[in-house]
Amino acid sequence: MQEITSRHLLKVLPWVQAAGGVYRVNRRLTYSLGDGRVTFSTTGADIRVIPAELCELPPLRGFDDADTLAALAQRFTQREYEPGQEIVSAGTPADTVVLVAHGKVDKLGEGEYGRPVRLGVLADGDYFGDQVLAGDTGTWDFTIRTVTACTVLMLPRSEFEAVAGQSDSLREHLAQQRANPQHDQNAHGEAAIAMAAGHEGEPSLPGTFVDYELAPREYELSVAQTVLRVHTRVADLYNEPMNQTQQQLRLTIEALREKQEDELVNNRGFGLLHNADLKQRIHTRSGPPTPDDMDDLLATVWKEPSVILAHPRAMAAFARQCNARGIYPPSIDVNGQKAPAWRGVPMLPCNKIPVSGKGVSSIMVMRTGEANQGVVGLHHTGLVDEFEPGLSVRFMGISEKAIISYLVTTYYSAAVLVPDALGILESVEVD
Repeated sequence: MQEITSRHLLKVLPWVQAAGGVYRVNRRLTYSLGDGRVTFSTTGADIRVIPAELCELPPLRGFDDADTLAALAQRFTQREYEPGQEIVSAGTPADTVVLVAHGKVDKLGEGEYGRPVRLGVLADGDYFGDQVLAGDTGTWDFTIRTVTACTVLMLPRSEFEAVAGQSDSLREHLAQQRANPQHDQNAHGEAAIAMAAGHEGEPSLPGTFVDYELAPREYELSVAQTVLRVHTRVADLYNEPMNQTQQQLRLTIEALREKQEDELVNNRGFGLLHNADLKQRIHTRSGPPTPDDMDDLLATVWKEPSVILAHPRAMAAFARQCNARGIYPPSIDVNGQKAPAWRGVPMLPCNKIPVSGKGVSSIMVMRTGEANQGVVGLHHTGLVDEFEPGLSVRFMGISEKAIISYLVTTYYSAAVLVPDALGILESVEVD
């Protein structure tokens, strides 16, 4: 059966019992800073920003006047840029909000000693210049240069002020934001815990408590099921020299486990590719996964990274980049097998990570385990007619056509306990 793979993800995830079929993740309260990505609608070659998505911009966070948002969306103009062109230049007036609808750009600045440095990479859904909406004036302190052909949407300050001049609700929202700064928070956006340190004598100590999210996320177990049907004639006559019923069941379970791993990667509700925090998603600098990109990826999960997962073609692309630089990553032992490693973190293949028709994929790095506040797998053991942990095989009876039926069921999910437990390297070109 060629569908069977090593299923490394199922092996490296620590599996936690989800009593009652639900697993709740209580996190410290985090104030949203509008660090999401903007979504667009496309009609032919015309690209427009979805009005409600403008609330991803920090100055518009929480603003719900649909008419005003629609008026703002209509005033964005579409621009096309070729690779190597500058969209904005350092030192020029910062008077435009720019949304990256398609393509990849470099954010370049000047280092401490005057040398040019890359400050980051922006791609589909990213934005810059949002401070213009808050009334900040000044000049760009960075340069934005395209890496690929890009489509961007631009909103000049004059257009924004024209809309604000006609909307009392927008002016009130911006005034309220300026009057009420963000709550006290740490560098991760979590509600701060007040404390005193380095004091002398007997000062009054601050009182505090750990503020939790009011509506913590609850992960419900997903299910994969199938009905295995075997004719009694097969079970009676053809079970030698091989037990056909057992072999049918074995291959059915293998296919079910393959589907389970695919869901843990790609399910939109709990799959790891869709549940990584937006701040934990980075883009490759040029296209193929280079050692620099892998270092940036490890920096997103710098606290005890456990494993890197990539499509075999992405691993081959990374190996080519290493070969071109004369770098030969060492191998380490993982479950009795040799696996390549980067900075001591094993790189394991996972063919469930998709590769698009244009040869673009993603690479994941994660920290695992409850004790490490990492990524955990969820299952429920102790099922009726349990065949393997979290998987049951129930006899459903024999039909009038002498068909024996077995219900094969497994329950599973995955939970990311804290956002910095999972990082994604996107826009990975594998060809």
